[in-house]
Amino acid sequence: MKWKQVLLLSCAAAVVLLAILQESESASVRTSDDGAVKKQSNSKKGLRKIFMAESDASNFFKKRGKRSTKSQDEINAENRQRLSADERRREYYEEQRNEFENYVEEEQDEQEERSREQIDQWRQWHYDGLSPSYLYQRQNI
Repeated sequence: MKWKQVLLLSCAAAVVLLAILQESESASVRTSDDGAVKKQSNSKKGLRKIFMAESDASNFFKKRGKRSTKSQDEINAENRQRLSADERRREYYEEQRNEFENYVEEEQDEQEERSREQIDQWRQWHYDGLSPSYLYQRQNI
């Protein structure tokens, strides 16, 4: 018996809620004529914002076809974009070249240091004591 009362109460609440929502503007379309006119005028304003007249649309497409010439502003804008892209590319490759040159220079310095150490070790090992030390024969650079 309890569940029947709960079901009846929930149905009654649903009917009351639907009746309230039917009267409000946000939940449903107003039934009076002036409300319909307002709704229609609002929708036409929205359509005007999204869509354009047929004549304007045809003029829009006639204005700029595939083979038509570009305006000077379009040409200038494309040239600016191309120049900025070229400048970025040039800077990137210059940075890459500088990094590689620094790497090669460091490698050459390390190789030179290793070969100098090897030569010094060889001279110290083979020094016979008769001639002056190789340190005195080294030319200062």
